[in-house]
Amino acid sequence: MRPADRIITPSTAVTAPPDLPPFALPAPGAGSGAAAARAYAESVARTRWGGPGREVREEDVVDLLLVVSELVTNAIRHGDGLAGFEARPTREGLWIAVHDNSAVVPRAAYAFPTTHPGGGYGWPLVARLARDVTVDLRAEGGKTISALVPLRAADAP
Repeated sequence: MRPADRIITPSTAVTAPPDLPPFALPAPGAGSGAAAARAYAESVARTRWGGPGREVREEDVVDLLLVVSELVTNAIRHGDGLAGFEARPTREGLWIAVHDNSAVVPRAAYAFPTTHPGGGYGWPLVARLARDVTVDLRAEGGKTISALVPLRAADAP
């Protein structure tokens, strides 16, 4: 995947089809987490993206799983818990949204980090593997970080 040309864009940059209900996570701490979100995102990518008989490239699935892991783990560790997760197919790939309980916007959302003092590798990874990354504050509290992870058909050049 090539690096994203911009990190933050308006949340209207990606539209998700309305026919796929969001993944219903149990309450934070009740067994939901990165593993469940990864499994759900992979299932959507493999069964809902591209149509019947069209398989997704394995390297794109790996990228998707990395992005999901980073965003969900950050929601749990730094966002006061995971409040929800969505994954929806689009023509370009899989749109994911991670909802957390903190209104604090990651510092890296405003400027690409140049140092990594003992951590901070996740946001640059997300910025490199995903497009149209947005951070939106939720009216009910917390925030949503969403991103489009590009997917390609296994038989595409």
